[in-house]
Amino acid sequence: MKFQPDKSSAQTIHGYGPGWIGVDGTKHTQSLIVGSSGLLQAWDCAHFEALTPAHFEYLASLETELVIFGSGVRNRFPNPAWLQPLMAKRLGLETMDTAAACRTYNILAGEGRNVVAALILETA
Repeated sequence: MKFQPDKSSAQTIHGYGPGWIGVDGTKHTQSLIVGSSGLLQAWDCAHFEALTPAHFEYLASLETELVIFGSGVRNRFPNPAWLQPLMAKRLGLETMDTAAACRTYNILAGEGRNVVAALILETA
């Protein structure tokens, strides 16, 4: 029996480390929003404490079934009141540290899921 790796058309996170996240061969050095449908943009949030309700309102406006929130170097949960726009659209939000969010995004995107990862890349 011959095994071959699954091929996915979704963009993938190929690596991450202190101060960078690699998406489809390009290193990024700022917080990002990455979507399995091709969305890739900077996210104007350099650290967890800079989050506002507007960040989650924007995430709720995206066409996705699930948002994976990478909260930085450790797992932290946003203010529950800020999640109302997501709940109103019945969008799931999973919170984890950014490294775990990168791995989880790849698994779900590889399965063909319509997923978005909002990743805080904390800088010094």
